[in-house]
Amino acid sequence: MIPSIRKTYNAAFSKENYDAFVNELANVFPGQLDFRVAETPIFVPENFKNKILDACENIVDIIIDPKFKELTKNAIPKNLNVPGENDFSHFICFDFGICENEISEYEPQLIEMQGFPSLFCYEALLPEIHKKYFPVPLGFDKYLGGYSKESYIQLLKEIILADEKPENVILLELFPEKQKTRIDFSCTADYLGIHPVCLTRIFKEDKKLFYLDGNKKTEIRRIYNRLIFDELQQQPLEIQEKGKILFEDLEVEWIPHPNWFYRISKYTLPFIRHPYVPNTFFLNEINQMPADLENYVLKPLFSFAGQGVIIDVKKEDIENVKDSQNWILQRKVKYADVIETPDVPAKAEIRIFYFWKDGMTRPVPTNNLGRISKGKMIGVRYNKDKEWVGGSFCLFEK
Repeated sequence: MIPSIRKTYNAAFSKENYDAFVNELANVFPGQLDFRVAETPIFVPENFKNKILDACENIVDIIIDPKFKELTKNAIPKNLNVPGENDFSHFICFDFGICENEISEYEPQLIEMQGFPSLFCYEALLPEIHKKYFPVPLGFDKYLGGYSKESYIQLLKEIILADEKPENVILLELFPEKQKTRIDFSCTADYLGIHPVCLTRIFKEDKKLFYLDGNKKTEIRRIYNRLIFDELQQQPLEIQEKGKILFEDLEVEWIPHPNWFYRISKYTLPFIRHPYVPNTFFLNEINQMPADLENYVLKPLFSFAGQGVIIDVKKEDIENVKDSQNWILQRKVKYADVIETPDVPAKAEIRIFYFWKDGMTRPVPTNNLGRISKGKMIGVRYNKDKEWVGGSFCLFEK
């Protein structure tokens, strides 16, 4: 996106440096890095950063509106409504594609958003290792909102731990040792002092939750929730039965509460009108289908990691949908071939992290991650056997 910086970075790049970088990153927590790390950051000019943040702040205005809960009352599947919902999501992530508009200009376009955590702690480690092997251009920073690595980690601690001891706060996941993103769990334990605990290891007494820390029964007072309930529903019946404990009236605080995963999601997109948010409609509310269906994407509301998305939409795809209230039709965007690489240009997505601490009037931007792709969609499964693709981060021009 900034030709001079890209040219300098690519010219100085060496496979030996890249291999050494990935090797050191992988050996911080041996056996935990389970996805491909891209060869480059995404260098983002100030004007593009400001466009992204303008869109984010516009959406935040909608989320903090007192009517937002009423607006999204049907977002939560009835069988997945968890008691004890609070007034806001402690974390919001916004995913933007770097796209090309009708006059061949680069612009951000919102792809999805989630009231749910991301690789928050891994993205504090990654640039620290990267800068040992590759230069950071002057006037660029990974963090947003005036945060540094230290103040960013401090804010995370204040949000997730509050006043509790680390042993009374858990990172809740389903079989965390098998998750592709488990390196982030190790980073979280290192930076915050809290550890991943599998759903299968927790138990209830009266209204309190506990887990075994070694042989010690330890009360859970706060849950840093990384468990996606859609994934829970795909588990064997005995695991689903175990999961029913989470739907009971419990004396525990959720960070963030699971209901926000659904309220701030694809479900929210049809309510937003902004130049950097593609027009999106609930499928059951469309009276006249667009004649140019090939310019739209069909997405199920209740899925994750791109599952069920239909990119090349045909009339029969619409006709085959039986539960149209659970689908959206979104205007297709054109990803730009924005990152020059040694073979073919790559596409990219930028995820912006917003944090919302108790007492704040609105969430604030703090950090980011990047994903680089040469496949039809962003994601590991579409980029097998390719180079200069994978997980990354942005360096924003100040």
